[in-house]
Amino acid sequence: MIKKIYITLFLLFTVIVITNARNINIAISDSTQISILTSYPYDAEMYTVYGHTALRVNDMKNDRDIVFNYGLFDFNAPNFAYRFAKGETDYMVGAIPFEYYLEEYEKRGKPVVEQVINLTQSEKEKIWQALVINCMPENREYRYNYLFDNCATRIRDIIEKYVEGNITYTPTGKEQLFRDLLHEHNSLLPWSAFGIDLILGSGLDRTATDREKMFLPIYLMRAYSGATIENGNETRKLVSSESIIINEHNSSSSHIIQYPLIAGCVLLLFTICVLYACIRSKLTIFYKIYTFLLFFVAGIAGCVIFFLMFFSEHPATNPNWNIIWLNPLQLIFSLFFFFKFSSKVIYYYHFINFAALSLFLLAWFLIPQQLNVAFIPYILSLLACSGANIWLYMKIAGK
Repeated sequence: MIKKIYITLFLLFTVIVITNARNINIAISDSTQISILTSYPYDAEMYTVYGHTALRVNDMKNDRDIVFNYGLFDFNAPNFAYRFAKGETDYMVGAIPFEYYLEEYEKRGKPVVEQVINLTQSEKEKIWQALVINCMPENREYRYNYLFDNCATRIRDIIEKYVEGNITYTPTGKEQLFRDLLHEHNSLLPWSAFGIDLILGSGLDRTATDREKMFLPIYLMRAYSGATIENGNETRKLVSSESIIINEHNSSSSHIIQYPLIAGCVLLLFTICVLYACIRSKLTIFYKIYTFLLFFVAGIAGCVIFFLMFFSEHPATNPNWNIIWLNPLQLIFSLFFFFKFSSKVIYYYHFINFAALSLFLLAWFLIPQQLNVAFIPYILSLLACSGANIWLYMKIAGK
């Protein structure tokens, strides 16, 4: 409900900004400052863990101090979850007074850095007009892409478009994969990193160029520090001044517990104990129930991976080698685990599954995708169930 009110306020202020810009002279004064606001990562919400970039237009003569935000979305929009999974999420740009924007980020307790862009009056006016036009109802939505078209890249592209000259950015000086960049921001959220490694495939394991790294607000901020604008024989700094407008007062713990790996090890130990107890006590029905539950859940996860691979517009979801150990077949075959007439079919399925999982683990370092080590105990749990089924079937057949 709070998010809904926040979006509504943003859109209301956006209407006011556009109306004022139309009714008053759209030009801005020569004392106007346009600056980049970079909010540091905040790990309380999944969508804030990568930080945020916004653009501030501070026109003191005309009493305008407005922040343009390209990171607006509405959880309550129709079919939001499905559209987000399919990669059809439409984000919006909105405007809000600087004081309200600052108040929101002050509550988070994470640093906000302001970089004043070194612009001519002509460049300022062009950027201001472009922002006002972008905020109009017919223009404010855009198709969001978490790697290539987001709140940071939109602002970078606007400045590049209207600056007279070519911008030379500060290089990062190191080679990083897209997955490394995401992990860097999920270091305090191990389940988030686990999920990213699960649903995003080998496309995430290519080296990102310095320009591509700017999808992350912190990297865009660093690229701007020390950057220059070159126009013919003239060279000027891109950033005229840089300051911290909100200091950190909500530090995160540096003590990280690898919950996914621990949970996986617990699951593996429990699986071995259940299989051993059921086989020793000849309680095959309990073995079937447990195996059904394990494969049913794995099959649902496999359906999600399959959907993202073949039906989603999200980048880096296909190919995804995790489809070998998590796939829709697990869901389909689990429905037949209780039927006696299908015992031979289930035996062949488990035999193939056992072989596939064994090969997957043996080829772990040869697979062209960076795999999370926390996957191993989950894979071994499925492997153990298939192995137990093969052993039981052969024992019964041998009698």
